[in-house]
Amino acid sequence: MTSTGTASSASSEAGSGHDSAHPTASFGALMLGCIGVVYGDIGTSPLYALRESVLAAVGPNVPASETVVLGILSLIIWALILVVTVKYVVILLRADNNGEGGTLALMALANRAVGGSSMLVLLGIISGALFYGDAMITPALSVLSAIEGLKLATPAFEPYVVPITALILVTLFAVQSRGTAKVAAFFGPVTLVWFIAIAGAGIPQIARNPTVLLAFNPIHGLSFLLTHGVIGFMTLGAVFLVVTGAEALYADLGHFGKRPIRAAWLCVALPALTINYLGQGALVLADPKAIENPFFLLYPDWALLPMIALATAATVIASQAVITGAYSITQQAIQLGLLPRFEIQHTSESLIGQIYMPRVNTALLIGVLLLVGLFRSSGALASAYGIAVTGTMVVTAMMAFVVIWKVWRWSMIAAGALIAPLLALDLTFLSANLLKVFEGGWMPLALGSVVMLMMYTWRRGSKLLFEKSRKLEFPLADLVAMLEKRPPQRVSGTAVFLTSDPVSAPTALMHSLKHYKVLHEKNVILTIETAPTPRIDPADRVRLEEISATFSKVTLRFGFMESPNVPKALAIARKLGWQFDIMSTSFFLSRRALKPAAHSGMPRWQDHLFIALSRSANDATDYFQIPTGRVVEVGTQVTI
Repeated sequence: MTSTGTASSASSEAGSGHDSAHPTASFGALMLGCIGVVYGDIGTSPLYALRESVLAAVGPNVPASETVVLGILSLIIWALILVVTVKYVVILLRADNNGEGGTLALMALANRAVGGSSMLVLLGIISGALFYGDAMITPALSVLSAIEGLKLATPAFEPYVVPITALILVTLFAVQSRGTAKVAAFFGPVTLVWFIAIAGAGIPQIARNPTVLLAFNPIHGLSFLLTHGVIGFMTLGAVFLVVTGAEALYADLGHFGKRPIRAAWLCVALPALTINYLGQGALVLADPKAIENPFFLLYPDWALLPMIALATAATVIASQAVITGAYSITQQAIQLGLLPRFEIQHTSESLIGQIYMPRVNTALLIGVLLLVGLFRSSGALASAYGIAVTGTMVVTAMMAFVVIWKVWRWSMIAAGALIAPLLALDLTFLSANLLKVFEGGWMPLALGSVVMLMMYTWRRGSKLLFEKSRKLEFPLADLVAMLEKRPPQRVSGTAVFLTSDPVSAPTALMHSLKHYKVLHEKNVILTIETAPTPRIDPADRVRLEEISATFSKVTLRFGFMESPNVPKALAIARKLGWQFDIMSTSFFLSRRALKPAAHSGMPRWQDHLFIALSRSANDATDYFQIPTGRVVEVGTQVTI
């Protein structure tokens, strides 16, 4: 899972890469915050992970032997140690892109280190696409697994599990537009109570059957895999459910920093999860029938309904984190040129990560409700869960190798020796999960394929359009020289022409001269660049270059996690000596109507897909936050 933006405060590390003290929040507050935001997803895995692992090994009607239970517990414990602790907490938290983490941030860092690579961009597209599968499955699976506890209170609740789950999910998505800043303040305390409650329930069972502590010996896990053949391999796919959500601790690096994330994992999340899994294992050994729902059966009858309520709150928190993560990764993908512009609403004046994207929210809600309606149980959904997450983890390991080799300047052999065992483990988990393709695993693969196609088409089509437009455009330097030699009639004020290619004359400028045959007193060619870093220092935001007495070039640079705000950035240009009055400045944008060409660099159907995506893009005026009353749009027709 990738989740950013639900943090109760933004870390000072964002953009610095250092683990310095947070200016407004203490270490304790940051640690409490990341317990809720970062570990909400992985913290709810005990609701279903051990049950699905044991059922994968022995089936629903065969009692699990001590050998099986100890083998599965050993695999669970060592998955938490190797995948989460070693790979993410120890290694990947050091691979930050100016203080930010996550697969797209890692892709940008690795791509910058090698000077640009289409293979790394493809890996970034794959990881981003698979994430959306995770973002849909997490809310459906987590909330379903919590509400299923009602069936233990009384079987009469069974017909209402799916409707109640759907109602909770609709409510959750409906409140997204209000922002999560206030709700996020409760995330940490509620999730801390959750971790205390799941650890507290496991301790008595371990005390009754301390044999389960033998699971810390990895021999039990290896022996289980070797003696159970294909069944053992299939069980490994279910065991992987215990580490789903590990990507979150890397993705939220910029919001909390390394030290709070590490401390929260080592001091709270890891011990609580380990104790609970051992407790469930001890309960299943004592009563094999408890495999029906070993998590909720850890609790006495009087505590069942309060725990269902707490589990529901914890799963809503896990869902909230991944929903907000979907907004964040979409924003990064837009800035990196992988998706068209979508509307971004800022829901907090102080927290840059607090954003809301209506289209993404609607698409996720439809997808989540379809999943709940199609699968109808957490057990069925669990089969679909692992593929999306394991695929993302494999891609992350590959990109981490490039960063360790090129950015950390380790030798290729040393980088390979560090990453190869972890990549082999990820590939093993991916292979085990691929066995579940026909049981539901097709869903994240199908969804990921659609998103990958959209990202590839948008990137490819944008490149072809840029190349075609450049051939048709007039060199800016030649045009300025001609206009200075034979100036047309001038009108007062300043004209700002937006263009993605500062070398060529903007289309809007050419059409303005062609139709109006006038020129403003001051003319600015404005280019907006997205840097391969999360954020840009305000001092490096603006580049000003004078071409002639009446023409200037202005380049505004934004990080891939920033929302471009042109008026605010131009205020910086003012301090650099560019005198302008926003109320006497007109912004000229060219609006292109795209038509498919007879021969282009893409198949005909892909041309149509690119045109559809371009039509769905948010208006540039809104996206760049330009005052609508100061914008003039010039329409042109372009074939691709």
